[in-house]
Amino acid sequence: MASLIRRPIRSNQPNPRYNEWLDMLGLDSEFDYDPVWKKCAELGIAPSFHSVSKGVGTRVSPSNAVYNHIGHFGVAGEAVCKALFLGGVTRRFPSLRFAFLEGGVGWACMLYSDLIGHWKKRNPVALDDIDPANLDRDALIRFFRQYGTKGAAEQAERLHHEAAEPSPRTADPGASLDDFAACGIEHPEDIRELFVPRFYFGCEADDPANAWAFNRKANPFGARLGAVFGSDIGHFDVPDMTQVLPEAYELVEAGLINEDDFREFVFVNPIKLWAASNKNFFKGTAVESDVAKVLTSI
Repeated sequence: MASLIRRPIRSNQPNPRYNEWLDMLGLDSEFDYDPVWKKCAELGIAPSFHSVSKGVGTRVSPSNAVYNHIGHFGVAGEAVCKALFLGGVTRRFPSLRFAFLEGGVGWACMLYSDLIGHWKKRNPVALDDIDPANLDRDALIRFFRQYGTKGAAEQAERLHHEAAEPSPRTADPGASLDDFAACGIEHPEDIRELFVPRFYFGCEADDPANAWAFNRKANPFGARLGAVFGSDIGHFDVPDMTQVLPEAYELVEAGLINEDDFREFVFVNPIKLWAASNKNFFKGTAVESDVAKVLTSI
C-alpha cells in the first residue's frame, strides 16, 4: 500500500507545490480508513507499506541524490506507523499485522522507545506537572533571586507583570489532552502489547542496525521487534546477489545476534507477519510443513 499520499489542499494558492497535505492514513485524515482495515482483517491480509519521502520536507536537495535518499524509506514508514498506532488502529483491529518495507528497523526501535517515554510524560495524569496554570510564580522568582545570575533574576521579575498563561484545560474545555486516547493506553506496558506483535520491518542485509531489534537490554520491557529479512536483490546497491544472504549472516559472525535471532529474522518473523491472521498463507509452498511447526508454537 501507499502512504504519505499527497492530497490537494482546496484553496486559491497559485503554486501547487505548496498546495498539498500528506495523508498518513491512520491519523488526521479527511477519510475513514477503518473499512479498509476491516476488509484486510476479513481477508487475512497484512497491510504493507513501501512509500518514499524523497521530495518531501528536507529531502529536496536539487544537487545531491544521496542526501535525499538516506533514510527516506524509514521516514515514510515511521510516519504511517506512528499514525496507525496513535490513531488506535492496532487497538481496534487486534488481528492485523502491518509491515514497513525497506526502511530497516532502527527507526522503529526509536519510535517504540519514544512512544513509551512520551506517554510517561504526557499521559493525562502526568500533564498536571507541565500545566502552566500550576506554576508557582512567586516561588520561581524567589529561586532565581537566590540561585540564579543577576540577568536571569531580572528576567524572572517580568513574571510579576505578565498575565498567567491559562491552562489548556480551561482554554478549550472540549478538547482532549490525551494524545493516546485512541489507543487506550493505561500502563506503559500497553504500548508494548499494541506495538511489538503488530508491526514488522523489512531490513536490508547490510544494515548493522538490524541487531538492535533483538537486543532485549536496549528495548523497553525486553522487547524484540519484528525485523524481517527483505532485501531487494535487484537494487543498484546489490552488486552481487549471491552475497546478500551471507552479508545478513555477518551479524551472527560478528557476535551482534545469535543463531536463534537469525532464524527469527529470516524465517519466524515472516511467518508471524503473513500467517498470524491467515494460517494458509504458506500452504502449497516448499516450507509448508516447517511453517506449520512454527505456527503451533506462536
